[in-house]
Amino acid sequence: MSERFKVSSVGDGGPQTNYGSIDNDEFDDRAVSPVLPGTIITDGADDKPFMVDMKEMSGYEKNLYLYSEEMADRPRVSMMINSLANYNATIPSAEESDAKPSAPRAKLGTLMGVYLPCIQNIFGVILFIRMPWIVGTAGGLLAFTIVFMCCCTTFLTGISMSAIATNGVVPAGGSYFMISRSLGPEFGGAVGILFYTATTVAAAMYIIGAVEIFLTYMAPMLSIFGDFTKDPSIMYNNFRVYGTVLLWIMCTIVSIGVAFVSKFAAIALACVIGSIIAILIGIFYNIGGTEKLQMCILGARLLSQVDNCTKEPGYDLWSIYCAKENNTVAQNISECDPYFQTHEVSLRQAIVGLASGEFTSNLGSHFMEEGKIIAATDDPDDYESLNNPTYNQILIDITTSFTVLVGIFFPSCTGIMAGSNRSGDLADAQKSIPVGTLAAIITTSVVYLSYLLLFTGSYDVLLMRDKFGYSVGGRLAIAAISWPNEWVILVGSLLSTVGAGLQSLTGAPRLMQAISKDGIIPFLLPFAKSSARGEPLRALLVTGCICQLAILIGNLDYIAPILSMFFLMCYGFVNLACALQTLLRTPNWRPRFKYYHWSLSFVGLSLCITVMFMTSWYYALLAMLIAGIIYKYIEFRGAEKEWGDGIRGLALSAARYSLLRLEEGPPHTKNWRPQILILAKLTKDLVPKYKKLFTFASQLKAGKGLTIGVSVIEGEYSKSYGESHAAKQSLRRAMNEEKVKGFVDTLIAKNITEGISHIIQTCGLGGMKPNTVILGWPYGWRHSPDERSWRVFLDTVRNVSAAKMALLVPKGINFYPDSMSKVSGTIDIWWIVHDGGLLMLLPFLLRQHKVWKNCKMRIFTVAQLEDNSIQMKKDLKTFLYHLRIDAEVDVVELMDSDIQTYTYERTLMMEQRTQMLKELRLNRKEQLNIVQAIVDHHHPTGEHAASKVRFKEEEPTLDSDAEAEMSGASEDTEKKTSKNESFKKLLTIKPDEANVRRMHTAVKLNEVIVNKSHNAQLVIINLPGPPKTSRPESESNYMEFLEVLTEGLERVLMVRGGGREVITIYS
Repeated sequence: MSERFKVSSVGDGGPQTNYGSIDNDEFDDRAVSPVLPGTIITDGADDKPFMVDMKEMSGYEKNLYLYSEEMADRPRVSMMINSLANYNATIPSAEESDAKPSAPRAKLGTLMGVYLPCIQNIFGVILFIRMPWIVGTAGGLLAFTIVFMCCCTTFLTGISMSAIATNGVVPAGGSYFMISRSLGPEFGGAVGILFYTATTVAAAMYIIGAVEIFLTYMAPMLSIFGDFTKDPSIMYNNFRVYGTVLLWIMCTIVSIGVAFVSKFAAIALACVIGSIIAILIGIFYNIGGTEKLQMCILGARLLSQVDNCTKEPGYDLWSIYCAKENNTVAQNISECDPYFQTHEVSLRQAIVGLASGEFTSNLGSHFMEEGKIIAATDDPDDYESLNNPTYNQILIDITTSFTVLVGIFFPSCTGIMAGSNRSGDLADAQKSIPVGTLAAIITTSVVYLSYLLLFTGSYDVLLMRDKFGYSVGGRLAIAAISWPNEWVILVGSLLSTVGAGLQSLTGAPRLMQAISKDGIIPFLLPFAKSSARGEPLRALLVTGCICQLAILIGNLDYIAPILSMFFLMCYGFVNLACALQTLLRTPNWRPRFKYYHWSLSFVGLSLCITVMFMTSWYYALLAMLIAGIIYKYIEFRGAEKEWGDGIRGLALSAARYSLLRLEEGPPHTKNWRPQILILAKLTKDLVPKYKKLFTFASQLKAGKGLTIGVSVIEGEYSKSYGESHAAKQSLRRAMNEEKVKGFVDTLIAKNITEGISHIIQTCGLGGMKPNTVILGWPYGWRHSPDERSWRVFLDTVRNVSAAKMALLVPKGINFYPDSMSKVSGTIDIWWIVHDGGLLMLLPFLLRQHKVWKNCKMRIFTVAQLEDNSIQMKKDLKTFLYHLRIDAEVDVVELMDSDIQTYTYERTLMMEQRTQMLKELRLNRKEQLNIVQAIVDHHHPTGEHAASKVRFKEEEPTLDSDAEAEMSGASEDTEKKTSKNESFKKLLTIKPDEANVRRMHTAVKLNEVIVNKSHNAQLVIINLPGPPKTSRPESESNYMEFLEVLTEGLERVLMVRGGGREVITIYS
């Protein structure tokens, strides 16, 4: 390895300095080069070199002078990589402009930042107050199916969400941000409103659940409207009143600030985990059952708890079933209720334990209609009241079916967005979100399924079907089995439910504020305002009102299906976004989470739609209608509508609408993809000279985006129309052979350079304009004395740069692989100056094609002695990690060294060759002009002007042969003198200092690149900017520098960006 460079390795130490910084105070109103501090940038002419002492120059000035003109607007890598690697991933919270900046956010890990918050949000009120009832009603087998289907839906959604969340930084906003940035503002706005509504309704469900736990199981004596065990409407009225009070208390707490909510979240989480553990211990503690809970059964009918379960006169049951209309009690059983007369009373153990063998008998379903009596048999005489009084017999309060139970249970699987909503607080969001979310989904799914089976074997089916536990004195079934005491579950479930409600009331207003700030729904703009403390009070007030409407429903079993609709719509769009991004292969779609597939996303989407219509077809249609209305409102807000006739009219209208939308502005960095313009050179037979330019374009595009192949024919349009048509046909054949989808065209112009300039300016329509030009390398430029051999190339480079388009120059194009072969090895990127990220995006796009799929990426960047190469390597790895690009990173440090003799001699040979070509470039006409000048010199006139007589190829027409001989002798003498002087001038040429330094850069970089990348399948490198002047000497030298830079490399792709960022860390 040469001593002039070394490869740095990453160690534990090294100063953590900010390298490559520039003091802005050094700049004045004149253009000062950041590469050469204090030196004024010239027009780039080689005859005006920078006269700077080499000892005082930095490593960049000495070793990368070839890129000196680039660094004024394309900074070197070391200047920008630190700021890119250590970006701020968070979006500021809503606060007024004069508010104080928020404190730095905590950097949480996977456990605290994602896993536990998801656990807290997924485990909810349904687990505590509805799970045994669902098991008892559906039976163990169908209950397992319900839970498994719901868990599969959220698991597949979690996979899709993990892919989207790891495709860049996801600030607060959760699914709204992910979908709006993936599917556009129309879908994003619709889903954002649905997600907001779901979160708001979830708060109502948690509040109703908390009131139910408190009133039904903890303090039934606080009922306002009387004994709710006798009339369900009394219970629901209590829920409405207490729910309203609790709602506005919680809104007041949230409006004060989120500090209390954040602290209470830890308590609620501890309650959830503690309650689940207490239930599990209790199940195994009571494995043999317990006699503490006994149910009173009349025949097969389940009764509310009484003090003495007996038919003896004078006891509770006799008083209930033998009561007369005059408030007296019958003394003879024949005067009692007929069912009471004919059936016996028995006590039945409520908690039978796993060892009882009840598991198999509890697998069957017991779906019934509202008003039926809970009975142990399927005999209609037992569960039908037959218009008789039901007394204290327990009735079904809601018609149940498989689909109804799906809608009631599904909200207990929601909450999977909790991790993605906290991405700004995570130390490594792209790792923590998928791991924590999927781990939480798996954990909760295992808990649900295992507890479901444990409940099936531990409870008597009649107790599980008794939703409110009236048969055991109004006790919560899941609390009755817990250890050490039922109050552990009651207090724990109450606090966790209140905590979940606070979280929903905190998140929903902020989500509405985020939607309002995007400005996609104009009537929501007033809710973008915040209070002085940064709290979205207006959004909170609206959230409270919507939540109040849901609370007025009163029944949790009616609220849950509505909640399921909105969450299922939201999850369905997450799956749709992931599937479409995968199938469309957008360049920005580079998730770090690799375990996803579009088919899984479509299965998840199908499950979401299936569960929606299974739950309630009319709720599903209503949710879709709301989403459709919002979508159309956003899409056609102020848009011009056009009605066509027939399918073609509709297609034309859609095409026109799409083109007009594209022309609204340049594409976002996420949506940037190369729209390629291929400048194809034609042979004399009017066929493309380098067909592999089309092959390369096909591999780069992978069938996506716009490709236009264009050739310029020199001549007049009126005379060359036939040639133009033939050339267009050959271009079309070449594109079809290489399977490139796009358009072809030809242009006839009197000058090739002007023709290419016109193409660059006018090609495309509206927003469908090319942004990337593929230009072939002029391989014969060294062997042709005609300056046009490189003039067309350099003028095209200048025109492309002026048009702010990206430029790709493949060198060694004939050695590029065809589309049928597959290559393996490495694609090496030599990142010298930052050019918008195009150097990193191109190999990623190439690797999407089967030809380059097996190649690995290696990124090399150049550091100088003044750079901290160790930190530079770490930051570059961090930057690539956030870009979701897998590549090896190497930092090559160019050591300071004196200019070698070889470099000096190479520069001297280049300048001598340039001078010789300048002499040889004189054509016949120029030679005759020299002769004319000599004659004019010997025949002076009154005016210092050349003679208007011009020599032609015929014999000279002088007056006498003597004069002709004299003139010929004088011409020969002048030619010999001129040749001698030219030869002496060649021997005395002194290389220009700027050219020596540029050659020094080319030689050193070439040595390093060849050493590191001689086995690479493709080398991608920055294309230095062309000379700003069009003098032949400068242009010839520039071409020589490029030849030296790429010498010894088989396949090289020189890249020059269009002056804009084309790759982003954001989703």
